[in-house]
Amino acid sequence: MKLLRIVAVATVAIMAICANATPTLAKTTTTEVGRVVRINDLEPFTHTVDIPAGADLSSIRFEGIKRVKVATKQRFVTDPNDCMDRGIEGIPAVCSRSTSESYVPAFRVIYSYRAPSTASDEYGKTMWFTFSVYFREDEIGPGLRRALSSSKINRNAIAELFETSTARGSIQQSVVDEANSILCDGYLGDSGWTQSNPKCEDSIAYMKVASPSPYITVRIDPALSSLETVASAK
Repeated sequence: MKLLRIVAVATVAIMAICANATPTLAKTTTTEVGRVVRINDLEPFTHTVDIPAGADLSSIRFEGIKRVKVATKQRFVTDPNDCMDRGIEGIPAVCSRSTSESYVPAFRVIYSYRAPSTASDEYGKTMWFTFSVYFREDEIGPGLRRALSSSKINRNAIAELFETSTARGSIQQSVVDEANSILCDGYLGDSGWTQSNPKCEDSIAYMKVASPSPYITVRIDPALSSLETVASAK
């Protein structure tokens, strides 16, 4: 079986997409000529990722693991003297550049899942997506590290070394508080909306309500009972 048996591989851009590397502001420097350098700390080792709430959770499956290097910082440089598309009408100038840096060794653990039944490609086939979570080397047990350093890796055995859990939170949304709002009556005509009573003034109040999040958080954790039992069987 190949590492990724995926009908379609895609990055889920709507996931606030990248939950694996949440940036936090670290340092901003402004030079005399207006050049601004901002360095963000990244957090790639959260072990979580957000996927659309309509995804088939029963289809989540382990696809593979590999050694990689992952960035822990991101540098943004804004320089007014280095803008692209300056002078082109209708196109805003792009004066910022970003680069990833401060790479450290990590393990990338890859999973796939099936898209909602309502989603399909142009041929009518079910779409599959992948996501990855990252572990520091010291978060992976010695048994798995030894297995990865050899050529004898049993994918099913490795899959059992990780546990998957899901959770769907809630989000706060602002909605019209009809009980405490004044909405003037009127009608929609050729000239637009016309109030029945010209002296009436709308007074709209809002309130916060909780609603299910459009995303499901998937968390991957090492199965503590199995960290030392990975087999290097053929």
